[in-house]
Amino acid sequence: MTATPAAPTAPDVPRDRRPEDERYPLGRTYLYGLQHIMTMYGGVIAPPLIVGQAAGLDAAQIGILVSAALLVSGAATILQTVGIPFFGSQLPLVQGISFASVSTMVAVATGDGGLPAVFGSIMVAGAIGLAISPFFAQVIRFFPPVVTGTIITVIGISLLPVAVRWMMGGNAEAADWGSVPNITLAVVTLVIVLALSRFLQGTISRLSILLGLVIGTVLALPFGMADFSTVGEGAAVALPSPFAFGLPTFQVGAVISMTIVVLVIMTETTADIIAVGEIVGTKVDARRVGDGLRADMAATTLAPVLNTFPASAFAQNVGLVAITGIRSRWAVAAGGSVLFVLGLLPVLGRVVAAIPMPVLGGAGLVLFGSVAASGIRTLSRVEYDGNLNLTLVAVAISFGVIPIAVPQFYDRFPEWVGMVFHSGISAASVVAVLLNILFNELRWGRRAHPSVFTAGSTARLRVAEEQERRRAEYVDRLDADRRAAHRARLNADVRARVRHGHGRRSGCLSALDLDADGVPDILRRSTRDAALPDRVPAGVPGTR
Repeated sequence: MTATPAAPTAPDVPRDRRPEDERYPLGRTYLYGLQHIMTMYGGVIAPPLIVGQAAGLDAAQIGILVSAALLVSGAATILQTVGIPFFGSQLPLVQGISFASVSTMVAVATGDGGLPAVFGSIMVAGAIGLAISPFFAQVIRFFPPVVTGTIITVIGISLLPVAVRWMMGGNAEAADWGSVPNITLAVVTLVIVLALSRFLQGTISRLSILLGLVIGTVLALPFGMADFSTVGEGAAVALPSPFAFGLPTFQVGAVISMTIVVLVIMTETTADIIAVGEIVGTKVDARRVGDGLRADMAATTLAPVLNTFPASAFAQNVGLVAITGIRSRWAVAAGGSVLFVLGLLPVLGRVVAAIPMPVLGGAGLVLFGSVAASGIRTLSRVEYDGNLNLTLVAVAISFGVIPIAVPQFYDRFPEWVGMVFHSGISAASVVAVLLNILFNELRWGRRAHPSVFTAGSTARLRVAEEQERRRAEYVDRLDADRRAAHRARLNADVRARVRHGHGRRSGCLSALDLDADGVPDILRRSTRDAALPDRVPAGVPGTR
């Protein structure tokens, strides 16, 4: 029995009557599953593109990484949704290649070890995650929202330079690096993505990034900025080749960094399992969370064998379940089977690898920026009064930005130190966890108002709130003045009509029957004068 904390559970329901076990006709099942795949497809192909380019791979080799990512994501989704004993939460969760590991993998891939060192660190870290899954409750307490929010924010920040380099062309040594056509194409793609996000309605709006990539690539073709000449090289259908990039190697620093990332992934998966259980309205207990984590870590451990990276639950698909109301795990499993089949098509991976870099950069700004925004949203729910959480966030993000701003910062440190802290995500994770233990777990020496920085930020927040209150009062006062002026103009018009009369029988009461209901309005007004004396002052002829 696992010790992972249970979520608030729904009442016990017989196995054959759980909402997630609902079945649909085959056609609808695959239609709903395809909806999930379209929602997360862009997120699945981005990590292999980023890591492959950082490792200096050519288009064909990057195509292998993309195909492997699709295949493993599909297999992991099927395992998570269908489940086998001790593996799989049997919930509508889509598994995909995790963004959380990208920055760390890039740091390792650009070092001496290359991709073999990346795969070796993933295998060891995944095995560690699999081993601690039964008692992950003892670890998850060190990853509260203030820590996970900080880490996710740094993940997004660390990925944004990748998008900028893509916008400039992807290759700093190329003649067109940073050229106006490249950046223009990237900006046009960005505008397309934003326009599709704004004007598409419902769940189809989630396809904006994928559609933006397609439209941007089509626009690049007439200008010779897209080259698909290598797509036909190689097999169209093929089984994956184990360890296509060589046998894995193991570096201590890389393993430490990846283990930290895996702990973050497990924390996110736990939150996703609990969240989707609440959305579906089914019971999620400690054992179910543990089974879900084991499926997550099993997929992560075996992923390097097939030339891909850590897999985790995709939060955007949890939101899709809430939006569509499609709670069936079988629909998600059908989507997983589609991903698996796509992974058997290397030609598809080569097509993805041929998308122009500026197009990827324009879409990447939205995609990677959304990751940072997700972290900020998590941090917005953190309590900052009477503690040092604000200081924790400030210092951890600062350490996370150091290797982004000055990549040579740790060059004179021992190799294993540089390997851990050269990744902004690893650096932010280590600092955030240690400061959380120091500030929130250890109770010795605590004070009611522990930091002048916190007090200062709270004071600034109160000033901002006061300014907002005064602004709201000012706007309300302007609205009241406008309403009063409008009322005065109406009253003046009524007085003019009473005084002078209008219509065919000017001066008679029927001339004031403006709503043509047969009752002179002047009679109706006389009954309201007592309640609204300011509308028609006493003494106006014809009102009494």
